[in-house]
Amino acid sequence: MTAGGRAVQLGGVVWSGAEYACLGGHGAFAGPTGPAAVAAVAEWHVDAVRVPLNEDCWLGINRLPAASSGATYRRVVALFVHLLEDRGIVVDLDLHWSAPGSQLATGQQDMADADHSVRFWQEVAAAFRSDPYVIFELYNEPHGISWSCWRDGCMVPPRPGTRGYRAAGMQQLVDAVRAAEARNPLLLDGLAHATDLSGWRAHEPDDPAHALVAAWHVYGPAGCGPSCWQRTVSGLHGAPMLVTEFGETDCRSAFVDEFMTWLDGRGIGYLAWAWNPWQGCHGPSLIDSYAGVPYGAYGVAVMRHLKARFPAS
Repeated sequence: MTAGGRAVQLGGVVWSGAEYACLGGHGAFAGPTGPAAVAAVAEWHVDAVRVPLNEDCWLGINRLPAASSGATYRRVVALFVHLLEDRGIVVDLDLHWSAPGSQLATGQQDMADADHSVRFWQEVAAAFRSDPYVIFELYNEPHGISWSCWRDGCMVPPRPGTRGYRAAGMQQLVDAVRAAEARNPLLLDGLAHATDLSGWRAHEPDDPAHALVAAWHVYGPAGCGPSCWQRTVSGLHGAPMLVTEFGETDCRSAFVDEFMTWLDGRGIGYLAWAWNPWQGCHGPSLIDSYAGVPYGAYGVAVMRHLKARFPAS
């Protein structure tokens, strides 16, 4: 991605938790987020942390308890952001879980909803518009829609167990952020759960700040390999990009070792999923505990690579 007209490679992790823990009323995050926890992630030499958010929790809607939503949620997220910034770490705030109308945001939808997502970004942008360490990822992993819907919005048809709803397109979300006078870089995930960037450039929204970045997700070992990676990057025709999720799901590290090295050779940044002690390969999980002890071959490989590639924060 770029900053101030120059290329910047970011290396870091995804700190999952704020997208789901708040639904239970026990707090905004799934684990500790104080100074000791932030010091532990900084020990891996990360210079970026992605923080997935929940729009219902941020807005305090749909009957969520005040103890973990609304003003309380916003305050805890802001405190965490500032602790990361104090370590020189860039923060990617990501709209991860959403839902239309009175439906509770308990997972990923096809696309952002017109009911709440625009207001969510108006508020987040207003809160962090003067913060040079914060970037915004407008919607996590759009899927099941067309590129025209991705950009301009559409009616999403009913799925099994759900009702249809009006989706907000990326152009509407970009406009909401810029209307709040925020010039922060904006990350736009591609289709097919951010694995497909083939139509990204042709459908790129208008941005008066000229600060849009393609967000890409890659997991292995099966699926996309080096030739596929190259096609994806080439198809962007020079647009800046950041891998905002990647990981390995076989308890090994051959895939991520190759992928990180490939990205390094092209100056593309990457954020590993996930800084959570889930103790399993299929998550996948980077750590054994929030003290920063790496979990398995995958966690060790990512830790070693980040420390070797990036200076200490």
